[in-house]
Amino acid sequence: MAEFNYPPIHFQTNPEKYVHWTVSYNGEVANVMMNVQIDKPMWEGRYELKSSSYDLAVDIELNDIVQRMRFEHPEIKVVLVSSANDKVFCAGANIPMLGTSPHAFKVNFCKYTNETRCSIEDATEHSGQTWVAALNGTASGGGYELALACEKIYLIDDGNAAVSLPEVPLLGVLPGTGGLTRLTDKRKIRRDISDLFCTKAEGFRSRKALKYKLIDGAFPKSKWDDGMTKVAEDIAGTIANKNGDLSPMILPEITSQDDDTTWNYEFLTVVVEERIATITVRSSSATPVRSVDTWSLKMFRELEDALIRLRFNHLPVGLLIIKTEGSADDVKTHEAWVADNAPNDWFIKEIELFQARTLRKLDNMSKSIFALIEEGSCFVGTLFEMALSGDRIYMFLDDDEQNSVELTTANQGRFPMANGWTRIAARFQNDQSSIEEAFSHIGETLNAEDALDCGLVSDALDDIDYEDEVRIAIEERLSFSPDALTGMEQNLRFGGAECMENKIYGRLSAWQNWIFQRPNAVGERGALTMYEKPEQPIFDYRRT
Repeated sequence: MAEFNYPPIHFQTNPEKYVHWTVSYNGEVANVMMNVQIDKPMWEGRYELKSSSYDLAVDIELNDIVQRMRFEHPEIKVVLVSSANDKVFCAGANIPMLGTSPHAFKVNFCKYTNETRCSIEDATEHSGQTWVAALNGTASGGGYELALACEKIYLIDDGNAAVSLPEVPLLGVLPGTGGLTRLTDKRKIRRDISDLFCTKAEGFRSRKALKYKLIDGAFPKSKWDDGMTKVAEDIAGTIANKNGDLSPMILPEITSQDDDTTWNYEFLTVVVEERIATITVRSSSATPVRSVDTWSLKMFRELEDALIRLRFNHLPVGLLIIKTEGSADDVKTHEAWVADNAPNDWFIKEIELFQARTLRKLDNMSKSIFALIEEGSCFVGTLFEMALSGDRIYMFLDDDEQNSVELTTANQGRFPMANGWTRIAARFQNDQSSIEEAFSHIGETLNAEDALDCGLVSDALDDIDYEDEVRIAIEERLSFSPDALTGMEQNLRFGGAECMENKIYGRLSAWQNWIFQRPNAVGERGALTMYEKPEQPIFDYRRT
């Protein structure tokens, strides 16, 4: 079947629109149940979501559940994830969907599902909402990878249910949602056992899965419901109540006014012109308030929506230009409000955590990023983190020295990268003397020459050179191979320290990107192409 040229994808949803998930609440425990409707795929008529497989539509809803749980249900301490199908928890990503989708969609789909699962882990670590996989049926491929993102995994012992990662033997690709990395880095499973597990298509039932630490426990069918209830109660008993007013903070869907080239959000504008997208963030003079519409949350929700839309719907865009407009003082006012209130108010803490996750999405964009600091900008503290995500930062050197940048305490670790480093540390390759020199200027407004001397910008150019130099840099960037640029950028952005999360985005994404293009996977007789067909795949056995 030929690749499908998909229409633009929309990522906003809410509980009233869910098709594939049901969520119920019982005191401190939420039950999230996968109930995939086979006749409701992302694109009707292309494939069926059989065997509890999922596509992007299913994961868009799951991502929304994870985010809303944190803001709208602060009372929840344990989230049990199960399936409406009593034989199959989840069979992973839908193979016909992958087989007929463009290469770039496959890679972006894997990245999106990775970000959803990292959000689950982030909620467990930072939000006091422990996710537990209640596998009431077989979990294979992406289904087991969803379970691996949970803090604990329990499998029903009914003689049939198993866990498996069959991508290598059955499909000729890798588990696309962090499975390999979570086996070794999270569950600390030995390399030989991991090797055996990942090449055994049928996987392991409860006894062996428990022996090899692939699950944390099992219950027979007769004791399943009571057993999982007790697990949830025990975990909930170890988690403290949140600080502050526990009233739900209902998240409205993010909207924008769009025309052919421009998306106008309340605090953000995106202009798409051929292969360049210019993202301009605006500050707000409004007083910070404990509301879902406050600038610190809504602007970052708008930024997240824009980034995901650019990632999936605008593949030719190769360069993001980041700009800001407004008052540095207003940015610092909102920033200080978050910092002062986050320790004592769960909602403000969730705002801070959401800002950090969105900035990591910017880090993960497989597009070049240039930040342009020009007159009228407000690259200070929180917004300067966006510039630090960039591959280059150009600053206009104005005669009256009004164009400035400013570091604040927000740059000292409030928004860690995937590897745990600050973006300042990543900028200076963790050289402590350079980091200390930069932080010695916290609270100072630095003009272009000072910012250049501190290493905070790539170049400072006056009115004679700025326009031409930036234009040349942009034209040069757009002339390079996008494949080479993606590989270069990801290597340079994530230098130094490694952890599970940045291995998933860097190492796994890079290899999956390559494997998804190889004939052994997607050629005429590749394993992904021949899935569920009577003929066997034909491999080129030469290793490269």
